[in-house]
Amino acid sequence: MQSRAPQKRMFRLAMLAGAAAIASPAQADTLREALVGAYQTNPTLQAARANQRATDENVPIQRASGLPGVSATATHIEFLKRSANSFTAPERNLSVGVDLGVPIYSGGAVKNAVRAAKQRVTAGQANLRGTESAIFSFVVAAYMDVIRNEAIVGLSTNQVEVLSVNLQATEDRFEIGDLTRTDIAQSQSRLAVAQSDLRSAQANLILARENYIQLVGEAPDNLQPPPPLPGLPDNVAAAIDIALENNPDLIAAKERADAARFDAKAAGASRMPTVSLFAGGDYSDFYGTLGGPTSAQFAQTETTANAGVQISIPIFQGGRPAALKRQAQARSTAALEQVIEAERDVIAQVRASYSSWQAANAIIESSLSAVSAAELSLEGVRAENSIGNRTILDVLNAEQELLSARVQLVTARRNAYVAGFTLLAAMGKAEARDLGLEDEGLLYDPTLNYERVKGRIWDWDSDPEPVAVSTRTVDIPASNAEIQTVESQPGN
Repeated sequence: MQSRAPQKRMFRLAMLAGAAAIASPAQADTLREALVGAYQTNPTLQAARANQRATDENVPIQRASGLPGVSATATHIEFLKRSANSFTAPERNLSVGVDLGVPIYSGGAVKNAVRAAKQRVTAGQANLRGTESAIFSFVVAAYMDVIRNEAIVGLSTNQVEVLSVNLQATEDRFEIGDLTRTDIAQSQSRLAVAQSDLRSAQANLILARENYIQLVGEAPDNLQPPPPLPGLPDNVAAAIDIALENNPDLIAAKERADAARFDAKAAGASRMPTVSLFAGGDYSDFYGTLGGPTSAQFAQTETTANAGVQISIPIFQGGRPAALKRQAQARSTAALEQVIEAERDVIAQVRASYSSWQAANAIIESSLSAVSAAELSLEGVRAENSIGNRTILDVLNAEQELLSARVQLVTARRNAYVAGFTLLAAMGKAEARDLGLEDEGLLYDPTLNYERVKGRIWDWDSDPEPVAVSTRTVDIPASNAEIQTVESQPGN
């Protein structure tokens, strides 16, 4: 836990440094801006926060069963037909009563129900952390998808242009008898395939941009390269140790298991005696009608009061308490199993993410070598073709190999970053508190609402009317596949 602070500062500095390094007069989006946008306006995250506020209310709801209760009743009666044998029966009556009940002992039902509710609040706060982490992981993946697909569209566009020039050159050489119709057909075929690949790349780019809009609530605009990810582990064993301590899903599962244990204790309380104090007062007014013609002989109003202790001892309830106890125990067992399930899932996530991250880094290294070699190969093949030692097909193959190497490089860079962030998320280190959002006053603290409501007992207390705070995307224009023109090829 002590390592979180320096890693958090490193991530914040990396984010800020990345934003400063790319500052320019032209508008540009950074990864930090995308994460902040999602943190403030993503409806999934906003709904999770609202659900957590609803979970907070379970504590005062359960505590209310152990607090005194006061009720008042008022009844007006018109006796339409009175008994012939009752000479004092009134014609009408107004009764007003006030009753006070004070629970003293409930067999532990209230105490354990409150404890269970508190554990579920803690579990819900951990779940909210997990939701934040998941949303951030989706945003990072969407951000990198846009960057990757923009690069692939640029590469595909360049490939179409190069193959168009090749086709024109092939046709010119055919006109002077230097090449055959087979060479032209080969060039035409490769150009048609490249055009199809460009269309597919453009469709993928539009899909990536729309996914970005769905998550962030804004259209991507000139996305900048993300900053390096700090705090990545040296080995998978260290990553697992951190994850087992900090993963929010695992923490939530453990808290739910504790809550289920208290549920089992509360379920058994229905077999125990209950003790309560009571007091009441009643006022009756007969409107001068009590006693009929002799009403003057009777008091037309009366006031009574009472107080006492009530003890209720259950003797037989048809086996219901035992069934409730067994049911709660079975659910507690299920919750314990779910802790192990969550632990297994965390371990699998960490190991898989670490492996993917390592593999993507290795692919980056090999792809860099492949791009360099493919560029050199293409240059040589073109030179040899100019003197007749290589065919047009050799040139086309060399160009395709270079394109494939560049696409593999940009894809590997995307995969490495996404896998690295996913690894941090599984370790419990990719949440809002790790991004330095508190520096801008943006951090949502779920404990504030819990502290606000846990002790409230006023029946007429209320919050403002619900209002959605996430942004709609209906007014954002549909995405297109246009990209900014660059001087150099991506991946060089």
